[in-house]
Amino acid sequence: MDIRYRHEWKHEIRYADLLAIRQRLRAVAIPDPHTQDGKYLIRSLYFDNLNDKAFREKVDGVNMREKFRIRYYNGDPSVIHLEKKSKVSGLGTKYSAPLTAEEAQAIVDGNLEWMMNSGRGLIQELYCKMRYQGMRPKTIVDYTREPFIYGPGNVRVTFDYNIRTGLNCIDFLNPDCITIPAPDAGIILEVKWDDFLPSIIRDAVQTPGRRVTAFSKYAQCRMYD
Repeated sequence: MDIRYRHEWKHEIRYADLLAIRQRLRAVAIPDPHTQDGKYLIRSLYFDNLNDKAFREKVDGVNMREKFRIRYYNGDPSVIHLEKKSKVSGLGTKYSAPLTAEEAQAIVDGNLEWMMNSGRGLIQELYCKMRYQGMRPKTIVDYTREPFIYGPGNVRVTFDYNIRTGLNCIDFLNPDCITIPAPDAGIILEVKWDDFLPSIIRDAVQTPGRRVTAFSKYAQCRMYD
């Protein structure tokens, strides 16, 4: 299988930065066509093991790490995906497999035996890690995303904000599950690209005085633990 890693930048920015960068991007890039009024809502359920391996590795800056999550958009559980994100030396890749709402709920409920016969490798991998490594759903992460795309370099620029945590709630498909603002979570600018980042995008996302950061929405949403 051909594994393609992408470059990733993350910056924590101010609201004034968002307004300026958004205006520049609108002149050179296009909004993701899957948005509603230029944005969409994301709900993710993140997994970790009994030792909080994914959380600790992120906080400690481990060079090679991975995390599993289930995700759907705009409160619509008709399209749900299991995803695994892997990072190596600042490069990232993502694997994905579809789930039905019933399958997602079964995972949340701990009904796992069907996973090995699912015919989907990523679901089978999650089963093995839940069965033998104690991996379990940990917390819900909600946020709003504004995405832009630019063809050359396969560039994707996103603004993420209104980041909220479900604390220890894992009732992933319940729209009434209570979430609260994540501590110290501002606006995250993320830039992803393949082999090269075009200068027109590099210039558009410039934020003077801002440094690349390793911000993690999952880690931030675990800070109340």
